[in-house]
Amino acid sequence: MTLQQLLGIELPIIQAPMAGVQGSALALAVSNAGGLGSLPCAMLSPEDLRKELTAIKAGTDKPYNLNFFCHTPPSHEDDDAWRAALSPYYNEHDIDRDAIAKGPGRAPFSAGVADLLDEFRPPVVSFHFGLPSADLLARVKGWGAKVLSSATTVEEARWLEAQGVDGIIAQGLEAGGHRGMFLSDDLTTQVGTFALVPRLVQTVKVPVIAAGGIADRNGVAAALALGAAGVQVGTAYLLCPEATTSVVHRAALKSAAADHTAITNVFSGRPARGIVNRIIRELGPISNAAPEFPLATSAIAPLRARAESQGSGDFSPLWSGQNAAGCEEIPAAELTRNLAAGL
Repeated sequence: MTLQQLLGIELPIIQAPMAGVQGSALALAVSNAGGLGSLPCAMLSPEDLRKELTAIKAGTDKPYNLNFFCHTPPSHEDDDAWRAALSPYYNEHDIDRDAIAKGPGRAPFSAGVADLLDEFRPPVVSFHFGLPSADLLARVKGWGAKVLSSATTVEEARWLEAQGVDGIIAQGLEAGGHRGMFLSDDLTTQVGTFALVPRLVQTVKVPVIAAGGIADRNGVAAALALGAAGVQVGTAYLLCPEATTSVVHRAALKSAAADHTAITNVFSGRPARGIVNRIIRELGPISNAAPEFPLATSAIAPLRARAESQGSGDFSPLWSGQNAAGCEEIPAAELTRNLAAGL
């Protein structure tokens, strides 16, 4: 079965869900162009999730994907060491450290979210950091939804297939945003997309979707030639008008700075790839002071807001893969068709 047949789409192109830089507008544009548009849901409140889902249902009759995180929330919200590490920056920007609210910032898939989704019954649901509990996964499958999840190693792919996923996203080291790794926190286990894809294709029977460093139709063709059933593309969509990418993030993507990315934990507490900026250079890329995911976010948020108001991305998560060459300020529908041209 092809990816198109599995997901009910016309093109083997999945738009990567990118929390913080997109909403339903980008997902709609991609789905209506024949690909699979995705909505990142981990940072949405129940009210916002319902609003976005209502917009999607009103805007397309094509398949779409909802993406959720499956992390285990930290047992205690202790980020004192992290706030101490950030104190010089708080002082520099005249921010009262004690006035900064604590909070997780991102929530894992839950029974409450499943209750809300019962009404909408999304056609595709994808997960990052593994899968939810067996009972929650059964609820998702009970809607008739196809389930996808990310694997960064052969071991993760085997585990996902054993749990009954319908497709596996092979997330290579080049990919922007959070690493989907979940069976190990050892970054040395991570490999590039074009090393990972053929190994997963040889290992599992479900379709493998290549992700990471794919930014144009040549990259798509290369992934398919290695046995991938389709591709998931994120970074290339960040300059599209339908994305909500910030002004400083857009400027960074269009500059030489995009040539230098790093995997860092300073923005959320979990490894993610972004353009190297001041906070990564000075406290990272991997900081032992950063608290458990996702607690690092709230402490850095006021620094990000203050700097961005001054036109600086010094404290912003400028998520990007290693290949930003495909970023174009063109409509997402046009980019989607360009990625699939000649297939």
